[in-house]
Amino acid sequence: MKTLGKLEAILWSIALPGFPQLLIGSWIKGVLFVLLEFIINVQSHFNKAIMLSFLGETRMAAEIIDYQWLMFYPCLYMFAMWDAYKASLIKDEKLAYLPFVFSAYTVTVGLMISPNIEIKNVFIGPIFFPMMCVIPGVMIGLILKRVILQMQRT
Repeated sequence: MKTLGKLEAILWSIALPGFPQLLIGSWIKGVLFVLLEFIINVQSHFNKAIMLSFLGETRMAAEIIDYQWLMFYPCLYMFAMWDAYKASLIKDEKLAYLPFVFSAYTVTVGLMISPNIEIKNVFIGPIFFPMMCVIPGVMIGLILKRVILQMQRT
């Protein structure tokens, strides 16, 4: 069974959820993550929305997105990433899941409110705004992790 470093696990998971699991031989999990990613991606029209967003057509991206399907994506994506990260750990890292969990929360909320978000009269859209929401999720998770670990030491 192959092992992955933390960075390698995260980067392969960003490329496609399930890839790190396949690389380390966790076939069932890997295939399940890839299959779920594919189903959600197709049903939500995610790739088309990504393409439109990168072409500057964020309003058109918002119109073609199926939000009901896409709302499954942040949790699946972050869970698959967490699973890959966890598998790469040599020793247990206490509360390491918190940045992943809070990113799933903030990206999901970001997706829900993205139809109403404009910055300086520029519509950010259902792709870029949720991506921006990863940052507060990671920060909240890291801060919460630090606070909890600090409280446990005292």
